[in-house]
Amino acid sequence: MKLLSVNLGRSEAVPYTDAPSGRTGIAKRPAAGPVKVSAPGPKGVAGSGLAGDSVSDLRHHGGDDQAVYAYAREDLDAWERTLGRSLPDGSFGENLTTSGIDVSGAKIGERWRIGSGLVLEVTSGRIPCRTFQGHLGERGWVKRFTREGVPGAYFRVIEPGEIKAGDAIEILHRPAHEVTVALQFRAVMTENTLLPRLLDAGEALHPEVAERARKYAARSGAGAS
Repeated sequence: MKLLSVNLGRSEAVPYTDAPSGRTGIAKRPAAGPVKVSAPGPKGVAGSGLAGDSVSDLRHHGGDDQAVYAYAREDLDAWERTLGRSLPDGSFGENLTTSGIDVSGAKIGERWRIGSGLVLEVTSGRIPCRTFQGHLGERGWVKRFTREGVPGAYFRVIEPGEIKAGDAIEILHRPAHEVTVALQFRAVMTENTLLPRLLDAGEALHPEVAERARKYAARSGAGAS
């Protein structure tokens, strides 16, 4: 299990985003050297956890619980075959392109060490948006991505560190519950009846998702198993 690339994006004006600024940092490319990663601060105020990476729409992106976004090279390869086009590392706007690890199969609260110091904790899956669709230039992309159910994972930073391409990835902790990133994504996007199950992940779950799950559980009379 290793890190293939660390990808950074610069803010640029584009015609396809609904961000108030009209800008996005989704076009990410592999960094040439080591990159420092740390907790950026609260959502709505802070952006990416990676030094030199831009987040233009702070309403929906960035902040401590979405500090880092990872996607598996194996899943990008599958999309290449499906779409019939090349998807270089960073194509999905991911900060980390990984090899040898099932990112969407990771459990909420799972902790990874990357390199010698950085420790990350899984919080949620990526929700596709208009900017993502415009960036790829694929019609119906949001629905297609949702249907496939392989969203990649967001992380919070537990211990800051410096990382680079080629660093080893080690799973430090895998929770006993069964709430994976893929399950969380399905619950939020297509199968809301699964929302109460997400509460099994406890405090590790992204707080916005947890609040939605609690409200649904209260309305339906359901709860965590």
